[in-house]
This record gives sequence, C-alpha cells and structure tokens, in this order.
Amino acid sequence: MDRTISVLGGDLRQARLAELLLADGLDAVTWGLEGGEAPNPVPLGKALERDIIVLPLPVCRGGGLNLPLTDTALDAEQLWKRLRYDQLLLGGQTGELAPRLMADYGLTLLDYYAREETQIANAVPTAEGAIQLAMESTDRTILGSRCLIIGYGRIGRLLADRLLGLGAEVTVSARKYGDLAWVQAWGCQSLRTDALAGRLERCGKILLHCLGKRRGQEKILRILWEQGEITQKELQEQLGIQPGSMSEIAAKLAAKGLVARGRAESDRRKILLSLTEEGRTWLARQDEDHVRRRRAELFSALTPEEQRTLGVLLDKLCVDWEERFEHSQTAYGAVRR
Repeated sequence: MDRTISVLGGDLRQARLAELLLADGLDAVTWGLEGGEAPNPVPLGKALERDIIVLPLPVCRGGGLNLPLTDTALDAEQLWKRLRYDQLLLGGQTGELAPRLMADYGLTLLDYYAREETQIANAVPTAEGAIQLAMESTDRTILGSRCLIIGYGRIGRLLADRLLGLGAEVTVSARKYGDLAWVQAWGCQSLRTDALAGRLERCGKILLHCLGKRRGQEKILRILWEQGEITQKELQEQLGIQPGSMSEIAAKLAAKGLVARGRAESDRRKILLSLTEEGRTWLARQDEDHVRRRRAELFSALTPEEQRTLGVLLDKLCVDWEERFEHSQTAYGAVRR
C-alpha cells in the first residue's frame, strides 16, 4: 500500500510540491498553505494522521512551525507531541532538531535540504529572483550594467552565470582564493571580501541596522499608518508584489509585533492588516532627530580630528566613484552564500 503524505506549512515551494505529488498520483494533503492556494487542504488533525509529514524550509521560526502563508500559529513543541513514532518527518535546515526529536519523542526527522541537489534546485529561483528584482528596480537593461555579487556559493555562482549571459559586467566578492580563481576563470572581475570593500560593506550593514533604514519594512508600515486597516490583497497590489511574497512579509511583520492580522467579518477569506502600537512606535523612531542622535553615537569612538579625517577620505572616495560610475547606473546584487 502506498504511504500517505501531508505537506505541513511552509511557503510557495511547499504549495508547488503538493501539486507535483498529486500530479504523480500520490495521496497527498496540505495544511497551513491557504495563502499559496495549495491543493487538497484538510484540518490539522487529518493532516497529522498521514504516514509522511513534509515540513517547511526551515522547519521552525521563533519557536513555532514556519507558517508564512497562513495567519494560524502552531507551537512546534505541541506539534511534536501529536506525532507518532512510526511516521517519517521530512524537513529543511533541521540542524540539531533531528537528534532532539529522536531523543525526546522517538520521532525520525530527515533533512531534505542536506542533499546537494536540493540546495542547487533551491538556489536557481533565488538567483533568478535577484535578477527579477534588479530589473524591476532599475530603468535600464541588465545588458551593460555593472553588477556586484557578494559571495560565491551556489547562489552566487548561478547568479554570476546568468548575469554574464544577459551581458552584464559582473564583479564577484569572495574570501577563498579558490573561489577567486574560479571567478576569474568564468570571465568575471574578482574582489577580496576582506579587503577595503569588505570592511565598508560590514560598516554599511551596521549603519543600516542601527539607523533603522529598512526601506521595504518602513514603506509597508507607512502605508498602513496613512490608510489604516486594509486588506492584504490591497496592500499587495499597491506594492506590486506576488500574493505569496505578500503573505510571507505580512507574517514576518506580525511575528515582530509591528502588524496585526485578522479576518474580515463580511468575508472570512479576506485578511485585514493594521498597524499595532509597536509598529507606530517603530515608525516614530525613524524621525530625523533620532537618526542624528544615533549618528553621533555611532562615531563617538573617533576623536573630532579623526572624524574630520574620515570625512575627507570618504568624500575623496565618493568623488572618484561618482566620476567613474555615475553614468553606468550600476545595479548591485548582494547575495550571501
């Protein structure tokens, strides 16, 4: 007898997996994927009766099952208690979870993301998605654009190959000498990540974090602040992104406590989004006075003379970069390994 399968939570990858399983004639059901319009949805109790449970990638976020496509939360520890020892669990990026589940609950969890072919297959849409974002965010073609890729892992290699195919001038920043050699062999320019550019990148990440310049997050919160409670579909249309991406973003903002989600009384299929008090507080912290204060704090380790010297050096770099790159409308793609 064929074993029955349940696809439990996750994102659009799991929703498409369920479609493929059904197309192959397998007995598969889904739960927690309604935002991705996954086929054959069933109640949680029915989903947990299946022989094989396919879990998300990664399995958990913040102590709960990774559920970006639903407004339902499921505590991971409560889930493990409801499963049987004779079921097979398949999850992605399981880490130390697999041995703990075996020791505490007698459950068998295998990491499908440990397979090289899975990681490569997952890297393909990630690389192509980066190119899509670059094309949507610039007013010129990829052809002739100068693109910087940070890291030369699976995603970085695939992205470099595709950008070269589109006629871009590709530079790759990597740490390993072997990777730098391959970068040059494939016709790309190479940079040492731990050189000056690498240090500037690290400083940039710290500044972005400390100054609160999370542009995408701030844009969404400001829309909710200006318009009040709106449906997730309305927000998705204003942002011009895919439904699955909107569901995942909304779930992350809700998990941070910045956004509240609920169902419309008139139509339970509609998800309503609104700004929480914590979200309003976050926006208030973005005012210019706050940014000026944080800037003063960030550079307090330098003496006034050192700050002036740093300013002169940065001005010199900016003038040089603007003269060389201002007409290139450079598109930069930052990709981690």
